[in-house]
Amino acid sequence: MRDGTPRIEVQLMRMAHQRHQFEIAILSNLYQLSKTTANDEQEAPMCRTIEVAVVDYRDLSPPEVPAPVPGDELSLIPPLNFAMVDNGIFRSGFPDSANFAFLQTLGLRSIICLCPEPYPQANMEFLKAEGIRLFQFGIEGYKEPFVNIPEDTIREALKVVLDVKNHPVLIHCKRGKHRTGCLVGCLRKLQRWCLSSIFDEYQRFAAAKARVSDQRFMELFDIFSLKHLPMSFSCSRR
Repeated sequence: MRDGTPRIEVQLMRMAHQRHQFEIAILSNLYQLSKTTANDEQEAPMCRTIEVAVVDYRDLSPPEVPAPVPGDELSLIPPLNFAMVDNGIFRSGFPDSANFAFLQTLGLRSIICLCPEPYPQANMEFLKAEGIRLFQFGIEGYKEPFVNIPEDTIREALKVVLDVKNHPVLIHCKRGKHRTGCLVGCLRKLQRWCLSSIFDEYQRFAAAKARVSDQRFMELFDIFSLKHLPMSFSCSRR
């Protein structure tokens, strides 16, 4: 053991010397690298020239849009809250003269109006010119808590909706929300939709004006007396 001790000490000294030389080499390389970087920074220009494109703002005016021509797609304005209920059945708010061109594209055979007021003369002339039949079921548009939806009237209106000879048909009231929503909701019951889907559709059109009384009416509406009527359109479950 004594003879081997000097050898071990010599080896340790050699390893320490080698490590010291390695550290010196690393420090030297770092010094040269830092010196090169400093020289590059000193030689780099302090400012640069940026080329700026010249823009003629006179050419940025929006292009002229031609006024809509009657019969053009731009003049086809649907009524408020317009939507397709099913094949050949549509719903909306009260249409006016601005919507006549759009209604022509539907090829309507009939219109169901759920408002009690006399139909406007301009609308009557449009119906006569297009050969569209008007079914008017007057339901007063009372506000809660005085809402009274006559079940017999809704039942008679549903018979018109279910008769395919009246298709394509447009159902409307004033805003296309409550009275129209109730009639469409009762139709959905005949189509075997679940109540949650019926209420979701009603609330989508009524939005913040949704009424608990309307939804209660749809829930309690008895469709038994209408089940014998044929339905040639979709009756898929939701």
